[in-house]
Amino acid sequence: MITRELKNRLVNALANVPVVALLGPRQVGKTTLALQIAEQILNKESVYLDLELDTDLNKLDDPESYLRRFENQLLIIDEVQRKPDLFRVLRGLIDIRKRNGERAGQFLLLGSASRDLLQQSSETLAGRIRYLELTPFSVLEIFKMDKQGFNPEKLWFRGGFPDSYLAGTDNESWEWRNDFISTYVERDIPLMGPQIPATRMKRFWTMLAHYHGQQIVLSELGKSLEVSQPTVKSYLDILTDFYMVRQIQPWAGNTKKRLVKSPKIYLRDTGILHKLLNISSFEDLLGHPILGASWEGFVIENIIVQLSGKWQYSYYRTTAQTEIDLVLEGPDGQIWAVEVKRSLAPKVGKGFYSACDDIKATSKFVVYSGVERYPMSNHTEAIGLTDFLQLLEGAS
Repeated sequence: MITRELKNRLVNALANVPVVALLGPRQVGKTTLALQIAEQILNKESVYLDLELDTDLNKLDDPESYLRRFENQLLIIDEVQRKPDLFRVLRGLIDIRKRNGERAGQFLLLGSASRDLLQQSSETLAGRIRYLELTPFSVLEIFKMDKQGFNPEKLWFRGGFPDSYLAGTDNESWEWRNDFISTYVERDIPLMGPQIPATRMKRFWTMLAHYHGQQIVLSELGKSLEVSQPTVKSYLDILTDFYMVRQIQPWAGNTKKRLVKSPKIYLRDTGILHKLLNISSFEDLLGHPILGASWEGFVIENIIVQLSGKWQYSYYRTTAQTEIDLVLEGPDGQIWAVEVKRSLAPKVGKGFYSACDDIKATSKFVVYSGVERYPMSNHTEAIGLTDFLQLLEGAS
């Protein structure tokens, strides 16, 4: 279920730059999209390498000799983070092919680690590479595909990974998420990061689930895990680099108020969150203390993945607990203050309006679990998630 919109962005990128890096977590559909593009849209032959296969990885023992054989073809290299020294070689090959008249669409790199983790690509391919991110299914993506049958609660509970969301039963979805987590801690993270015991990383990941939607105290986590604070920070950064955790930074504008300075932590996929917290049914979720924070994270993640590069996001919180869940700063000086509520009859307190004054918000929204759109006090608007995402899409 890959949207035409994303396909168009990928095709446009390949038509304009030599290298495109399509990044995102495992099992999200990067390979499917890449092969569809190569077969159906681009007017050139392609070669596909999967660096998880020893046979393909071995072909790149001498990458320059191997890759020079495929001029005027699109080379798709999957799990590129397995070969970080490849980027230096690609730079030379790109320049050679450019001199031969081949300016764009030379390499499509697929990776399960973030741009920050693939630092060598930004250092050696500056001006030659464009990054795109493929996320799990989003609310707006599913809504556009099936407006009549759209069930946001299913997406919220199971999460957006295709095999989890599309599973025949909740139990099959549950088992898939269990296997996914085990694979990450036992194989994927050790391949790229330090050798962290799988049991410790899973325990840390579960502890983060309990902090979902909060500022974390690294020293407390370190004490529980019996490791140092810098070590805990490295664990957090690893899960962030692998698209499992999102750290939302505090608002950095000018104000005389004393602001909280630590990031808020969200598990990016609520299906993974619910699995780590052992919430096995939607009815259990409705009675769980994480309910409000889970919905907040679901809404915020969907909003963030909808943002274009013209927007920045943060949260606002003072030491006096005046807070805005999400601050969106966009083109033409737009500052949107977004409060997230699970209630069908949402209410916001004076603290929200005071915070809106602090940041000089130009628009104020309460995104709630209903569908009706209506005005509230102080020029604030209550709006459902799907409507808000469509509004944001139009503003981007």
